[in-house]
Amino acid sequence: MSKERNNLLIAASGTGGHIFPALAVSKKVEKDWNMHWLGVQQRLDSKFVPRKYNLLTLKLETPKKNNFILLQYLKILFSTFKIIKILKEKKINLVFTTGGYISAPTILAAKFLKIPVIIHESNLIPGTVTKYFGFLCKFVFLGFKDTNFYLKNCKTIFTGTPLREEFYQTNPLPKWVPRGNGPLLIVMGGSQGAKVINEIFYESLNFFIKQNFRIVHIIGEHNLNNSIKRRSKNYIQIKFTNEVASLMQNCDLVISRSGAGTINELIQTGKPSILIPYPNSKNNHQEKNAMILSSIGGAILINQNKISKLFFEETLKRIFKFKLKKGKPQYEILDLMKENMKSLNSLKSANNIKKLINYFLKEF
Repeated sequence: MSKERNNLLIAASGTGGHIFPALAVSKKVEKDWNMHWLGVQQRLDSKFVPRKYNLLTLKLETPKKNNFILLQYLKILFSTFKIIKILKEKKINLVFTTGGYISAPTILAAKFLKIPVIIHESNLIPGTVTKYFGFLCKFVFLGFKDTNFYLKNCKTIFTGTPLREEFYQTNPLPKWVPRGNGPLLIVMGGSQGAKVINEIFYESLNFFIKQNFRIVHIIGEHNLNNSIKRRSKNYIQIKFTNEVASLMQNCDLVISRSGAGTINELIQTGKPSILIPYPNSKNNHQEKNAMILSSIGGAILINQNKISKLFFEETLKRIFKFKLKKGKPQYEILDLMKENMKSLNSLKSANNIKKLINYFLKEF
């Protein structure tokens, strides 16, 4: 089949939660489509999107809460006219988007040109764009079945959330990770890092060292702390890594925010976690995401506004309290959390989405 008439635009920008699912889908469909990617200047897009996807970027600013919030949203919507021009020039005949503020003007532009749009909603509680613009899309793909309850006026299909390919493979522990017998903890705050998680962790670092934990701390782009970094051979601090799948597959516990991508990665790897939702997420969606795992006993949810050094350390002591059995530590609570995670089924979401996207291929 020739790709000459099959031009797909991916509109995904900003955070890993938007970009990574779109990348997973892109890799599945790139053999069948001419790929184009629409993003935003000075975001993560240029770092992660391969050149072969022909990245185009618009100059848009993230809306911030102040007296001019309406004006900020209007500026984003006015970019619809630029996107109409792009869709015409590239002869796009299908748009796939994953939410975020690049999605709204893209959906409007595609609708104006009568180009079908598919949006994927990763969160349990739909984001603003899906909530208000989803009805304009041909389909809304859902990361969680229960999201359908909030989108009665949309054509929804439950697909799950696509993950990077390495999450469906068995990966060895990276060689640079501290070796030893102590439990391995992965601490991360998403692709942007998380200042509060980093700070509470720094306060408790002596506790972690005394407990003989091995720690990989993914701090984000602008949070490097060299004085902390040198405290222990069992502590590794990095800005970012492409080996998250191998780290999660081989660790004992994940401490993280609760973006939809992270929730699905935890489900796929079956790992227990401590989740600290970002309190300012729209519609409080991170807390709702975290409750998916905490409600079945696979995660412990900690409210950021109520966290303290003492509470954080006591929580970890309870999780890693053990009895020796045949000379080996047996962690009653940690093992129960692992068992509870098995009740959640992972999906080959990218394959499901590939089939649905390829229904729109033009044959000739």
